[in-house]
Amino acid sequence: MSGVWVFKNGVIRLVENPATSKVLVYVSTGEEIKSYSSLERILTRLGWERYYDDPDLLQFHKRSSIDLISLPKDFSKFKSTHMYDIVVKVPDMFRVRDM
Repeated sequence: MSGVWVFKNGVIRLVENPATSKVLVYVSTGEEIKSYSSLERILTRLGWERYYDDPDLLQFHKRSSIDLISLPKDFSKFKSTHMYDIVVKVPDMFRVRDM
């Protein structure tokens, strides 16, 4: 595994390609999503519920929608493709920006 260890706001993580590092941001508060617990807290407030169909994934669905957000169980595997999926399925509430 190669990359650069980045320490920011008390959190250290391995960034595989630091030139293209992205972060998911909750638009209403400007909060950067740094854990699944913070993402789940926000999604729950927005009407999304946990979906427990696959033990290898963290999934959320909204009863009024056919959308399903599927994420890897391990937050370290949460990549920009997952972030953009959330942006598309929860429009105007999240955005992806460079770190």
